[in-house]
Amino acid sequence: MSSIFISCKNEVKQQVQDHASVLQALIAQEDTDGDKKITIEDKGPKQFEFVDANGKSHKIEGTYHLSNLLQELAIAKKGQEIAIDKIKEKPSDRISRLIKNRFWDNLTRSIDKEGLTRVLSDTKSNNDTLRLYIPHDDAEAAAYFRSLETEIEKLKVEMLPKEITPEYVRTLNNKSGILNLAHTTTNGIYKGTPFVVPGGRFNEMYGWDSYFESVGLLLDGRADLAKAMADNFGYQIKYYGKILNANRSYYLTRTQPPFFSSLLKEIYLDDPEISKSWLSKNLKMVIQEYQTVWMKKGIRLTDTGLNRFYGEGIGVPPETEEGHFDFILSKHAKEHNLSLAEFTKKYISRELKDKALDLYFTHDRAMRESGHDTSNRLDDLCIDLNTVGLNSLLYKYELDIAFLIKEVFDNSFDYNGALLSSNYWLERAQKRKNVMNELMWDDTAGTYYDYNFETKKQQKIASATNYYPLWVGLCSDDQASRMVQNLFSSLVEKGGVAGTANIVDPNNPNAPQRQWDYPNGWAPHQMLIWRGLVAQGYQKEAQELAYRWLWMITKNAVNYNGTIPEKYDVVKCTHKVYAEYGNVGTEFDYITPSGFGWMNASYQLGLTFLNKNLRDQLDQLVDPNDIFKESE
Repeated sequence: MSSIFISCKNEVKQQVQDHASVLQALIAQEDTDGDKKITIEDKGPKQFEFVDANGKSHKIEGTYHLSNLLQELAIAKKGQEIAIDKIKEKPSDRISRLIKNRFWDNLTRSIDKEGLTRVLSDTKSNNDTLRLYIPHDDAEAAAYFRSLETEIEKLKVEMLPKEITPEYVRTLNNKSGILNLAHTTTNGIYKGTPFVVPGGRFNEMYGWDSYFESVGLLLDGRADLAKAMADNFGYQIKYYGKILNANRSYYLTRTQPPFFSSLLKEIYLDDPEISKSWLSKNLKMVIQEYQTVWMKKGIRLTDTGLNRFYGEGIGVPPETEEGHFDFILSKHAKEHNLSLAEFTKKYISRELKDKALDLYFTHDRAMRESGHDTSNRLDDLCIDLNTVGLNSLLYKYELDIAFLIKEVFDNSFDYNGALLSSNYWLERAQKRKNVMNELMWDDTAGTYYDYNFETKKQQKIASATNYYPLWVGLCSDDQASRMVQNLFSSLVEKGGVAGTANIVDPNNPNAPQRQWDYPNGWAPHQMLIWRGLVAQGYQKEAQELAYRWLWMITKNAVNYNGTIPEKYDVVKCTHKVYAEYGNVGTEFDYITPSGFGWMNASYQLGLTFLNKNLRDQLDQLVDPNDIFKESE
């Protein structure tokens, strides 16, 4: 029997003595597979006894409570008390508390002297030099960071050229580094504007992740960080010409799904007294992004009047893991009568040209720009698609800009000398809506589909992104009703909404697994669909889907030492997803330090949809099919 001092709520707190020996005893007894976690796969007795300072014996039983004890021991400092109420905490309370009080701070980064070494590391690159790239026109940042080169080992500060081209970005493939973000200087002290990273190998500020993380931040009273994310978006548009896929050098030619207007509007709704000048500055950046990134004819704006993703760049995306493209490179190597290794070397060096392969990688970069990297829905045809998701988001941009101009700026907004009214943007939104309904709506199926403007046909693949029109308010009441029926029949699984229907070709067992496809489910899809259902009056349906998703997260966290990963298999309701590079957020010792950005946010948002009865059932891990079977 191990000795440990425990403090309880409303009791005299005792100091914990000798954390290490207690932790060691717990691990030796209960962590039978040696992974520094206590999970349902361990074969220990599932009970652990200790005696507190008053000589009272305590017995902790069950995987969940034992793993909580392990976590609390791991984070407690020597001489610090451990509260028994945290060990016996209800699962949803514990997960939500850790997200709010621990995970967000652990995911927060800044690019300045204090935060630089933490953000410079990049497991996606083999580069030994810690490179920081500064925009051409940010002289203040350049001077500040150059002064740090002698202080921070291996730091190398590089200035970007004024014009950033795909050809230039290709020269950085072997010199990858972090891209600077916004900053403030007060009384001569330079401070990087903070941002939240997704977690794990994703140690940068990602485009659409940042919006979803900010939804969670606003719910958790962290408007300061949400505003900081908006300021960093503005900096990226000003200095890099777009909101970046992420602030690494190899992402300089790619953006991600547009959510800046949504972020700005939600920050305003959270605090209507927010500075008008701050809103004006950022609204100008939203409009600039809309006009120069998305509405540039021939790149992301197509002849249909609708938009597509188009990640510019040359050759193989350098951030991918070795071997990721062997399936396509080997095919082209055979056509050139070369070995895979020889062909790859010559193709990457541009010694050998292959236009068909170049086109494949243009599609691939566009797919990565879509955020859905990767999906069979988009592979090898992405630049030919006007997608429902992207055009719904741009429709929302038009509505959000109109809303802010009317609500905050008395229906007259000065943008570079031109006075813009809400009507101008509402007309653009209506035009887009008309074209989307003409080209994307399938009245027989009762849903929207991506439109291939090369074949002039809809791509009849059921996808979670086809339901963005619910969220942005693009569909009529009749369309919404039919879409909800279609959603539940085609994509809803036990653990929530799958990214796509099952579109794997059964005749091609060697086809690469795609992580954004069935059977996997992702936080951003769930969050937008929940909100879309509520916006269209389908509160009960939103509640059901939120419960299914939270049940899956909670069940996995209870059974697997608090694990909160990047994604889930919503059919098997497990975090054990091995498609492509695996599942970020599952590798840790003792306690997950940060969960995963948008997964954390989805948990906090999902809880707002549950009434007390469902919250109680969630803590008891009541199977969703037992709750919602009557409605199925």
